[in-house]
Amino acid sequence: MTDGKRGRNENPDREQRQQPERTREEVRDRSREARAMSGDPGGRLGGLDEVLEAQDYPITTDKLVEACGDYEIETQGGTESLEEVLAPTDNQTFDSADDVRSRILGLIHR
Repeated sequence: MTDGKRGRNENPDREQRQQPERTREEVRDRSREARAMSGDPGGRLGGLDEVLEAQDYPITTDKLVEACGDYEIETQGGTESLEEVLAPTDNQTFDSADDVRSRILGLIHR
């Protein structure tokens, strides 16, 4: 009769080899996620991306629309101004350009 635990531990080297592979995959996944969250990799924000970087933060939705509400953004239905895209957003406060980008990209992917 074989011991069930012995079967699991027969090849401890295999487990040790798999661990570095998992770690590399996790690091790779996190770096992809970080790239996806920062900036506008799809280019949908056009020149607005640089304008967002130049703003002083924190900034409210109202101040952002006042500063650059006429910038055009590519949406699933065509192009809309930043003001139109942010219309469903209450006067939210954004702490960074990345916060604004995340909100805009979330709204245009609905």
